[in-house]
Amino acid sequence: MTNMFKKAFRYDQTSVRLEIEGFPDTSLGQHEGQIGIISSWKLELVGSADLEGKREHLQEMMLRVLPYARYLLSGVRRSFGDEKSTVQICSHDQIHQLLLRSSQPGVDPLMLYLDDAELSDLVRCLDELRMDSRVIIPWDVPIQAPLSRKELVDRIPLFQRLSPPFLGGTALLLATFVTLLLSVELTPETKRLDGTSSPVNKEEKVFSR
Repeated sequence: MTNMFKKAFRYDQTSVRLEIEGFPDTSLGQHEGQIGIISSWKLELVGSADLEGKREHLQEMMLRVLPYARYLLSGVRRSFGDEKSTVQICSHDQIHQLLLRSSQPGVDPLMLYLDDAELSDLVRCLDELRMDSRVIIPWDVPIQAPLSRKELVDRIPLFQRLSPPFLGGTALLLATFVTLLLSVELTPETKRLDGTSSPVNKEEKVFSR
């Protein structure tokens, strides 16, 4: 009877395939054709070993990968997860490093290296699952609010942030200096016997004996 309600949904992209299996949660009034309890899932990435795990691992992947991609699209490179997380993702040069830790003791962590296209495919598969109305599961993924002004400003290196004001101030000082030079009228002077000086009148000559 249980197998009659078992369903499998698959989400395909060019380099990634995500498949889940499960049953409706009848205690919540779910019906055949829906999944409220995930019994298994499998993630296939081209050139990598297939990944399997519990629902908690899949949810952890959503919590790390989706916000990472969102920040990346906004020009902010930020890592998500730490050394204690089941899933950790960060960028190194032009490659995205996805580290997966098993909950079983004695199993070494698995490091995956994704390019932009593979990361994009993974994000699409996770988003399709999260938005699938047939999968009635509270993923508890935070609402994607816009990045704060500080986060957007911090993405710009300090040198680039300081360069425009510095160059603008330098240009202003230079313009002021040139203006002052041009405003000073340089006129020839004649020496008087009393030690004072006065400008030369072009129409008269000053003689001294």
